[in-house]
Amino acid sequence: MLQTLGIVDACFASDKERRRAAGRLQGKSILEWVTRRATDCQQLDGVIVVTSSDPANLFVKDLVPLDVPVFVGEGDDHLTIWAKALEAYPCREFVRFETACPFVDQLLVDRLVKEAHRLDEPADYVGYRSHNGTPAMLTSVPVYGELVLTKTLHRLCERLRNPSDRAHPTRYIYSHPERFKIHWLPIPPGLDRDDIRLVLVDEDDWEVHQIIVDTLGPECDGHHIAHLIERCPSLRKQMEALNEKKSRQAIVKARPSV
Repeated sequence: MLQTLGIVDACFASDKERRRAAGRLQGKSILEWVTRRATDCQQLDGVIVVTSSDPANLFVKDLVPLDVPVFVGEGDDHLTIWAKALEAYPCREFVRFETACPFVDQLLVDRLVKEAHRLDEPADYVGYRSHNGTPAMLTSVPVYGELVLTKTLHRLCERLRNPSDRAHPTRYIYSHPERFKIHWLPIPPGLDRDDIRLVLVDEDDWEVHQIIVDTLGPECDGHHIAHLIERCPSLRKQMEALNEKKSRQAIVKARPSV
């Protein structure tokens, strides 16, 4: 059994998610960016890509590096598929990576795993969060990954019934701190700010990512990106404006209709 397994989440449910995963920066797909950065993390004992048996996700195998296994799971929801993947690749804990951000920061992921191993008692969930308490995976800079005990995920698979919870099981865990042992790490100050955006949602985000890669090269990490933004006010303002735009759209979407 492995200690810590990396799982790249490729259970895409929409064409928009699939287009993002297949989109390219410097000739590599976003799915390949995330997968390769995950394999570069020193504290992971292995990495797999997990996808669903939906025929629309067949393209995933063509984008993943040949040295990384792809698990294709049968199931009606994310939670079922992940549980089956963890039965096929047994491990004590796993680190989940999203494909919404190509700039996975290997140093911060390694710090996450090391912190989890230093705890006196294993935590169900270990992740980063901002100064205002927002989990890092819900911010506009999801470069970190999130660690979950395998036995906790299997327990959720047996007990959760709500389709929304089964679609977002890690979110369910940190949303119920009264039920789980959760350990938070602070987001580094250079990344814990409102004028950084490293998530791919629409065309404007692609433009920002292209600027970063063209300037820093493919090996850029969170530290170097934060330094670039400090030295480039125009890029910082562009990112800040995009964050404000998305925030306004979220408010309008959440507003009840009259």
